[in-house]
Amino acid sequence: QVQLVESGGGLVQAGGSLRLSCAASAGTFSSYVMGWFRQAPGKEREFVAAIKWNFAITYYADSVKGRFTISRDTAKTTVYLQMNSLKPEDTAVYYCAAKRTADRHSVPSAYGYWGQGTQVTVSS
Repeated sequence: QVQLVESGGGLVQAGGSLRLSCAASAGTFSSYVMGWFRQAPGKEREFVAAIKWNFAITYYADSVKGRFTISRDTAKTTVYLQMNSLKPEDTAVYYCAAKRTADRHSVPSAYGYWGQGTQVTVSS
């Protein structure tokens, strides 16, 4: 059983930065994909970024490419999402997720493990 705990959300002005963290319970993650998703009120959960744990291969949604960076610390079994140049439309609850296989990394239903979410609010 994988447990994920997010932190780092908050209120920031447009153009600012935040770094989200996702601490995973101890275990073997070499074959895992870790993803970040977000959900704004009244909208479906959408893919933000993902990383293959073993080779650190990364994927991004077009809407965040060039602004957000996903990374991982293998010693701390923690995944980060560095968010720069934030926009009001980035406002959402951000969720960390994990899955055992590399396929469908942008599909929420493909992930079996989820954190509780952390709120990110970007004011204009």
